[in-house]
Amino acid sequence: MFNKIRVILVALILLGLFATAVFYGALTISLPTLSGSTVSSAISKPTVLRRDELGTAIVHAENRLDASYALGYAHGQDRFFQMDLLRRNAAGELAELFGASALPLDERVRFHQLRKRSQKMFATFPESKKEILSVYAKGVNDALAHASFPTFEYLLTQSKRKPWKPEDSLLVVYSMYLDLQGQSIDRDLVYHAIKQTFGANTLAFLTQPSQFQAALDGSRLPLKKVSIPEIDSIFLKTATVTPIEKDAEVGSNNWAVSGALTRNGKAMLSDDMHLMLNTPVIWYRAQLNITNDEQETQVTGVSLPGVPAIVVGSNNKIAWGFTNSYIDTADWIKLSEKDKTALDAESIPLPDGEKTFYVEVSHFGPVRRIDNEKYALTWVGYQDYAINLNLMNLEGADSVSDALAVSKKMGIPAQNMVVADSSGDIAWQITGAVPDRRKPADTPLPSARFDDAWSQQARDLPTVVNPKDQRIWTANSRAVSTSQHRRFGDGGYALGARSEQIKTRLFEKNLFDIEDFYQIQLDNEAMFLARWQGFLLEVLKAEPELFAEDIKEVEGWQGCACADSVGYSLVKRYRDTLIDQLFAPIESQLAAQNLSLTLIERQLEPALWQLVHAQTDSWKPHGVSSWDAFFTTAYIGMREQLMVAMTGHATGSLKALRWGEVNRLQVQHPFSRQIPVLSNLLNMPEVEGFGDRFMPAVQGKQFGASQRLIVQPGDEVNGVLTLPGGQSGHPLSPFYRTGFDAYANQGSTPFLPGNVLHQIEFSPESP
Repeated sequence: MFNKIRVILVALILLGLFATAVFYGALTISLPTLSGSTVSSAISKPTVLRRDELGTAIVHAENRLDASYALGYAHGQDRFFQMDLLRRNAAGELAELFGASALPLDERVRFHQLRKRSQKMFATFPESKKEILSVYAKGVNDALAHASFPTFEYLLTQSKRKPWKPEDSLLVVYSMYLDLQGQSIDRDLVYHAIKQTFGANTLAFLTQPSQFQAALDGSRLPLKKVSIPEIDSIFLKTATVTPIEKDAEVGSNNWAVSGALTRNGKAMLSDDMHLMLNTPVIWYRAQLNITNDEQETQVTGVSLPGVPAIVVGSNNKIAWGFTNSYIDTADWIKLSEKDKTALDAESIPLPDGEKTFYVEVSHFGPVRRIDNEKYALTWVGYQDYAINLNLMNLEGADSVSDALAVSKKMGIPAQNMVVADSSGDIAWQITGAVPDRRKPADTPLPSARFDDAWSQQARDLPTVVNPKDQRIWTANSRAVSTSQHRRFGDGGYALGARSEQIKTRLFEKNLFDIEDFYQIQLDNEAMFLARWQGFLLEVLKAEPELFAEDIKEVEGWQGCACADSVGYSLVKRYRDTLIDQLFAPIESQLAAQNLSLTLIERQLEPALWQLVHAQTDSWKPHGVSSWDAFFTTAYIGMREQLMVAMTGHATGSLKALRWGEVNRLQVQHPFSRQIPVLSNLLNMPEVEGFGDRFMPAVQGKQFGASQRLIVQPGDEVNGVLTLPGGQSGHPLSPFYRTGFDAYANQGSTPFLPGNVLHQIEFSPESP
């Protein structure tokens, strides 16, 4: 018997080793070839694709079409599966890869019918833009054809790679629309539900303006005293406390100073876009060098795999960066009995068939039924001007004024564009697809009040050029003036605390260099939470013997989201807990309609602060004897839950709650979450957290700065471009993790490419 067991064990070990060898063998032969030469019918002139020690794609071409081909080839080699996911995410075609478990997500996205919209939009493009997308697609598909073996993702999903189509690039942009605006689309429905269930006074209370404001012109929304409304006790009694998502804010920081505030007289730009952090990272380093009619254009920055453009970067004359603007770009229209609707069939592919999904559509947009009423969504993403390739026109801009002219006609999700130029000028402008409708609404409108100007792109875009203080900043809160605010609406602005802190830092000095800007990007001082630290200390000191250790940690919290701060963890999580518990009656009612306060959580600070100080009886949670008892029990419950999450036990030393561990950065590959055995191969190393939400150094466990860029146009050699991961999506590539260590340790990598390690030469086919 023992011998049989031994034979079986040996066989299992050998089988495991064989399977591992086969897996790694397949991985190895699927690595792309990064050096060599080839011929292509898609290019007109000899073209070169090089890669440096970070894997940066360095393209040398004689025209923009050939450059698009080479960039497509590089994207296809390094990031095709990521591109595939992006197009499928927007089209609602993930179930074809992952099976029926992905159907709910596909059905939710199919509501927007973005595959049909991208096909229709591509058909209307001018021939010059069609040609760019077609040549780019040819580069992607040639890279696939030259790959000897599909990458591991297709082996694990037992699926085939589908060729890239020109309109797929539009789906990639739509995927960014969904990331940047997808959640805020339902914001009006949340407002409507609150108003219907709790009344207009409650809606006004929950959405009152905050004291944290940092508009560029210094204007402030009036802070009127909003009375705390009564809340029916039945809502308190039936409330279920559930976590209200706190880390859903997709945003960014950018700022600039003019040449008057730099040592070399050139303007300086900083940009760090905040998104979910996965492996591979969303952005892709690239430099395009185009020599055309003896004119040389060099554009360096980050591209989005799937799109033939540099998204943010510099052309040596101007540098530009974006943050999500959060102006209002969606309205819900309440349909009348006279408004006609129809059903459109959407076929969702599955690995072994397909499912038909029906979307109800109207003249105003797709329709959702709520309480037997029909509401149609009118969204900027559905408009003809939502996507174009005009972002590429920034490559040829010579000055701030050129860049502003170009940006008025760009088809991208509405952004705060900050631009700087080599002569020292700076500017800000709302940029992208902005509807021309004049009266944005926060709750659904009757169809009779629909504004036909939705079909037109706004031209009266807010702009600031060379302000007197020589500084510009944005961070997803209101940047426009109060009058412009009424014109463009609120699509879910961030709380202004982060913007205020950036503004404060920019006025602490009158002369800046690259390192000064980098320190602002890494600024994790907890200015916003300081008053909550004081509030928590009052709660704890009411029972000093019970909370002796807690008081010590909160008093010594260091005033920052620092890795070794226990006090910061306690203060931050306590505020989160108060939100969950005090607003549970409202969240419970919204959940019944598949809605959530998550969509307006960033606006709740004024109401929350008012509640904890006024301590109104009608809002006192059900079952507690007093507000003081509530504050204490809420803290104890929060601490126990946090201890269990971190240690598995409800009691123990508070040292286990260091912020660096509580907010540990985990940049993971999507597959490793489903197949943990692949974690070491696919994930970035875990590192201690160092930032949080309401400060410039934004960081969650899987969220944060998707890139850190600092550059002066005309002095790119001293610029910084740091990404939280490498260029390649292939785990055995030498470029899979390059740059991550610098990012994780608050270091930096150069903006410009370095020494060339690989080169592919493309030659046009002979006539």
